[in-house]
Amino acid sequence: MSRTTLDATSGTPDTDASLSHGLKQRHLSMIALGGVIGAGLFVGSGAGIAAAGPSIVIAYAVSGLLVMLVMRMLGEMSAAYPSSGSFSAHAERAIGPWAGFTAGWSFWILLCTAVGLEGIGAAKIVTGWLPGTPEWAWVALFMVVFCVANLAAVKNFGEFEFWFAALKVGAISLFLVLGVLAIAGVLPGTDSPGTANLTDFLPNGGEGLVIGLLASVFAYGGLETVTIAAAESDNPVQGVARSVRTAMWRIALFYIGSMAVIVTLVPWKSKEVVEKGPYVAALDDLGIPGAAQLMNVVVLVALLSAMNANIYGASRIGYSLVERGQGPKGLGKVSGGVPRVAVLASSVFGFVCVLLSYWRPDDVFPWLLNMIGAVILVVWIFIAVSQLRLRRRVEREAPEKLVVRMWLFPALTWVALAGMAGIFALMAREPDTRVQLYSTGAMTVALAGVGYARQKARAGRD
Repeated sequence: MSRTTLDATSGTPDTDASLSHGLKQRHLSMIALGGVIGAGLFVGSGAGIAAAGPSIVIAYAVSGLLVMLVMRMLGEMSAAYPSSGSFSAHAERAIGPWAGFTAGWSFWILLCTAVGLEGIGAAKIVTGWLPGTPEWAWVALFMVVFCVANLAAVKNFGEFEFWFAALKVGAISLFLVLGVLAIAGVLPGTDSPGTANLTDFLPNGGEGLVIGLLASVFAYGGLETVTIAAAESDNPVQGVARSVRTAMWRIALFYIGSMAVIVTLVPWKSKEVVEKGPYVAALDDLGIPGAAQLMNVVVLVALLSAMNANIYGASRIGYSLVERGQGPKGLGKVSGGVPRVAVLASSVFGFVCVLLSYWRPDDVFPWLLNMIGAVILVVWIFIAVSQLRLRRRVEREAPEKLVVRMWLFPALTWVALAGMAGIFALMAREPDTRVQLYSTGAMTVALAGVGYARQKARAGRD
């Protein structure tokens, strides 16, 4: 049975006593660095560019600022109270058990579903190289590999992510260097495009910018993993603080910088931007041989990295919820410092999502995708509200824990909440995202109702 200690300021258990602490600072640093580089950036950004044109840079800058604020708030709380439950544990501490239940289980469903989606995407790439091989077999192989990796010591997860992240960082850094050289007109065999592709900056008006903004918001998902992983590192407080403080330049360089390079090099109306992905389109435009296959390798790595990280994140969130009395006790069993039952449960749910995509592609699977469509925004709201409430409490009772501080508190926290409300309003305007908004809202209300009923029942027993 795992040991728990009671947090003196809140009565909330510290849930990580029985987990191992096998992650090194180099693992955390690279997880933080590579965590911002996902398949959504490499491929999904094409639709945003097609809608917003060169103004996609503004869209990524605006959403990037919001993400920086969210990460700063989360970093403040995670440095003060390191926990594998991350924002779920903070929401329980700040708002109540129902909030931790709602934030935690909705994010668990999101991560497990994402594992299935990433497995399908990775399998499609491999079957493109090896036609005739069944997609399901590759998905099964990837699921088994990363499930086994996460069942072993946590350092295995750290090593996988270290090398995955190193490959992604190297690839996008090389892309940025080549792009800047081409724009400057000093890359051999290319002519500088100048500002020719930037003249029609807002081609589809405000509507196009809105679509680009929504696309960019959801491309930032996954940054939370580093605060979950920090709880199993040698020095959780230092690890969180260092990762959060470098978030700003990572977002600016990898997201905003690469969007600026792409729209400068390639006409936004080019069909290749959507069909091949913006990075492949840019490399093709530079005449670099084998660009498509090179980027397919990078996208495959990004997808496999996300699968690995999401199985890890889901298992730790699930374990933390159970340890706090918010789920089936069996998921809380720890062996060798790893919550192996939670790892298996998270992997199985992910594989069920894959099967649903084959069995019920026209009804159940789209419903599931819509249900998780806006979960990340729900999580961000819980983070902001939790930080508003916890900051004052920590200042009164344990000011030494404020290793990381939110900028201009509480003004910027309220600005971030206003930004999230604005994104919800924009989603309600767009037919495609309106369905996601309502579906996610229904799931959130249902989980909150269950969480509140459990909270009342527990209070009655006490």
